[in-house]
Amino acid sequence: MADIDLARTRLAAVPGFADEAAKAAITRLAGMTNLVFKVETGRGRFLFRLPGTGTEAYIDRKVEAVNARAAADAGVSPEVFYFGEDGMMLARYLDDAVTMSAARFRERSGAVERAARALRQLHDKAPPFAFRFELFKMVDEYLAVVDKLRAQLPQGYHALVMEATVVRHALAQHPVELKPCHCDPLCENFLDTGARMWVVDWEYSGMNDPMWDLGDLSVEGGFDASQDRLLIDTYFGRPASAFDFGRMVIYKAMCDLLWTLWGLIQHANKNPAEDFWAYSLNRFERCKTLMRTAEFARHLDAVRRR
Repeated sequence: MADIDLARTRLAAVPGFADEAAKAAITRLAGMTNLVFKVETGRGRFLFRLPGTGTEAYIDRKVEAVNARAAADAGVSPEVFYFGEDGMMLARYLDDAVTMSAARFRERSGAVERAARALRQLHDKAPPFAFRFELFKMVDEYLAVVDKLRAQLPQGYHALVMEATVVRHALAQHPVELKPCHCDPLCENFLDTGARMWVVDWEYSGMNDPMWDLGDLSVEGGFDASQDRLLIDTYFGRPASAFDFGRMVIYKAMCDLLWTLWGLIQHANKNPAEDFWAYSLNRFERCKTLMRTAEFARHLDAVRRR
């Protein structure tokens, strides 16, 4: 009840909702780092989000506000009605949408294709985002947060970052046009109506290589080779080039390299949502394993040669 009471108090501070807050029906929803609620009032249903403790250390809420509204303008994300300076947000609630998961991406017919088309619409239609998502700069910044929190790193993490230097050089040889990207495409950030896929949660969004979104979604969904091919070929509307497919595979490893650190920050902040130490170790080992395969070397070479 404490969370519901907090939500009701904070909702009363949203312009125009002071009277609505007292009688609103409020239900707690799932969320890894924030407090998320469904709010039902006489004016309709809303999604209400309160920022999680400690998130101000690594999330720029002003950037998120710009990008969330840009994604809504592109028609891929629900309308945002209010966004406070601290990250408190009120948005349209999607009644007819199912929150996706890895299992649902396997089970729901056409889900992978709908996600591919939603990402393509985001990349092509959204106005420029307010932040540039730079992988290796973010690794350095997250390492600084980890150091400040005195969090433990998995053994060999710094060595793996050094190994990733070859990836950095390969990507730099043939830079691509940056597009507005989600950058954190958890399965649960996709909401499926069966006719279209919506995308939500723009905390880490920025201008990025579009193949990051595809590679990261593949990792989060545990996609197999056929799902990967379906995702990228639907995205392009044709068989993807070796250069594009190679970047997608490279980013499958690189997203794990980055999100390992994110998990360590959650662990240090004592986020109770899950076992973030195990989460981080799993991502680190998966990154290391993929980077040392012949498949990864082949895709890296395709990116170098273009």
